[in-house]
Parts: sequence; C-alpha cells; structure tokens
Amino acid sequence: MKTLKSFDLTGRKAFITGGAKGIGRSAALAFAEAGADVAIVDMDTESAETTVKEVKALGVRSVYVKADITDPYDVDRMMEKILAEFKTVDIAFNNAGICVNEKAEVMSYENWKRVIDVNLNGVFLTARAAGRVMIKNRKGCIINTASMSGHVVNVPQPQSAYNASKAGVILLTKSLAVEWAPYNVRVNCISPGYIGTKMTLSATQWIPAWEALTPVKRMGRPEELTAALVYLAGDGASFTTGSDIVIDGAYSCV
Repeated sequence: MKTLKSFDLTGRKAFITGGAKGIGRSAALAFAEAGADVAIVDMDTESAETTVKEVKALGVRSVYVKADITDPYDVDRMMEKILAEFKTVDIAFNNAGICVNEKAEVMSYENWKRVIDVNLNGVFLTARAAGRVMIKNRKGCIINTASMSGHVVNVPQPQSAYNASKAGVILLTKSLAVEWAPYNVRVNCISPGYIGTKMTLSATQWIPAWEALTPVKRMGRPEELTAALVYLAGDGASFTTGSDIVIDGAYSCV
C-alpha cells in the first residue's frame, strides 16, 4: 500500500524511549510501517528484543538500546549507540513514564523524585540529546508523551507527582519548540487519556470510574495514538511545533 507522502517516513531514523511495550511499541510499529528505522530504548530487555523483531519483520532496521533515561551519562551512551547504528536521528519519541498513586501527605520524597526523574527529567535529557544532533543537522522532530493529567486532576486515584510531571512536560515541549525553531527542529507532545496499557489495566479498582467519567465510555487503545504520532513525525506537520494533541475520548472536555 502506498503511504500518503506527508505521512511517509521512509529512510528516517527514530528512537523511542519506553519503546518495548504499550504506547511505545505501537509507535515503533507505526513508524516502521511508514518506513522509518527504529531504535527501541528501554530497561526491559526481553520485551524490547521482542519488539525489535516485530519492527524488523516490517522490512526496516531496528536495534535495542538499554538505557536509564534518568542518568545523563547513560543518555549520552544511548545516543552514541544510536548514532553508531543509524549515523543520525530524525525523530525522537520521548515516551517513557511511570506513575505512583499515593496521597500527597504520605508520599515519600523518594517516590516523588522517582516520578519526576523519569517523567520530566528523563524527557529533558533525551530531548536534549536528540536536540543536539538535530540542531547540528538543522532539522528534526521531537515528540514527548505528556498526558491529559497535565491539564486536569484525575480522580479517584491520588497522583499529584504524575500530574505535576506531565504538566511540566507540556511546558517543556513549548519552551523547546520556541528555542529550537530557528534550527528547523520541531517539538510537540501528545496528551493521552486513559489508554489500555499494562500500567493502567493493572489498576482494576479504578477502571469502572475512569470509563464512567470518559464521554466515550471506554479506555483508549495504544494504536489509537499512532496516527497523531506519524503525523507529527512527518513532513505534513512542518508548521506544527509547540503543540499538544489531546487524545482522551473527550475526558478533559467535561
């Protein structure tokens, strides 16, 4: 099937953090179907290697890079490995994230810091690493995973650290978009609602409430995010930077 030109990623080089499972895996397969070579960055070696095989089966190149995105030195090593394999980076999808559901008054500083380190500091570090390459090339696309939780306070679960981290991702995205616009480096983010991944599906006690509060009355699927991701990564989004695309089944509308 011929790909619409504005969605054609043939020959592009991408990396995805948190690429082994869930949203990251779906994005990897979508980028590959559009023609991009994809590096899977994750700490889960077994799942990442499975995803690499699935990506390769679509006729493109793929490699697994194990990296702790909260460690600036490990992020530098990550980028060195990706460049050794692909020579450049055209697309960076900074997607890795975690959530700790604890009431603020009892949450330990260690847990607060862990969420902020992965969800916000990790996005900064991987975006900075990609940005350095892209600025030199004077082209590139960075996509960050924020959340509708950066816009609204979700209930009934207590997740102040997660909400704060995702709100930070949205404004970080806008800040980088403005800073790097002169270099033709676009920076955008997506803000998913409740998506059926391992992290959300394990919270069985809250799923009925989430679905009741979502106007479409269900959770989303990871593959329902991929059209927006391929759009943002492609030439059709050449004037789209500093944007946040909310994909939440209208949850944040009510």
